Amino acid sequence: MTSQPILLQVVIRERRLHRYGTFRAAYNEAAKKISPELTDTAPSRAQLHRWTSGGLKRLPYTDHCRVLEAMFPEWTADELFAPCPPEVLADEPTAYGVIDERSELESTADRVSSASHADVTAVFATRAEFSFAHPPHALLDGATTIRAAGLSLNMLCQQYPDQRLHRLIENGTTLQTLFLDPEGQAIRAREKEEGYTDNHLTTLTRLNIEVLTRLRNRLSSEARDRLAIAVYDETIRFNITLIDDRLCVMQPYLPQARGVDSPTFLAERNSTGTGLYGTFEEIFNSLWERGRTV
Repeated sequence: MTSQPILLQVVIRERRLHRYGTFRAAYNEAAKKISPELTDTAPSRAQLHRWTSGGLKRLPYTDHCRVLEAMFPEWTADELFAPCPPEVLADEPTAYGVIDERSELESTADRVSSASHADVTAVFATRAEFSFAHPPHALLDGATTIRAAGLSLNMLCQQYPDQRLHRLIENGTTLQTLFLDPEGQAIRAREKEEGYTDNHLTTLTRLNIEVLTRLRNRLSSEARDRLAIAVYDETIRFNITLIDDRLCVMQPYLPQARGVDSPTFLAERNSTGTGLYGTFEEIFNSLWERGRTV
């Protein structure tokens, strides 16, 4: 984090794009003009926060940079992610530091909303709806820490390309993964509850552990320690993914329902530390301590 705002943060506020929905719409419009393949690739709310906080160690992926340069053609991506020049701050006193009455009211509303919803910023009826709104690349690209506990962890092992995960870890990302033990009793109880008779969950979990094991073997010796794989054998209650000590994706496991059909909650840690993020971080840490390293 820098004491001086980065240029991107200032420009976003100057253009009245500081509301996430407004920024997302403008981003997608610019992306569409560059290439149809970039349609609906806007960053998630958490990812945008990382972009504007000044804490990135490297630039976002090239496609993101291309879109930002199309949105703000006066500057390059390198300039947008650098500290804001003093002359720009001087020319735009309301862009940073001086908040007008309307922005102050919006900030108050955000604080009230955050407090009343205990960190929860979005709820989706199913995992499929969540994945459509927040595809894995939007959540994970550029993350520095990822911690995941659940059953088979399909978002990491099946929905996010191996090459991207390999690049993340080689570039410094730390990944902790905790699977339901495919050799344990809890996964067989879950298979019975979901109505499987062909060891479907056991086979899938073994496969996903093997995917990460092979990936770990391909990592450089320095990066290999940043990928941890473990298993646990307990009644499964939640699928939890924690990103950058700030964002939590949580999904309960419902009786007689597949994970993909269960509701999904998105929580962002608030400044007071009193919301649900901390609750599910404690659950993850407790499970991890009782897990067995693979």
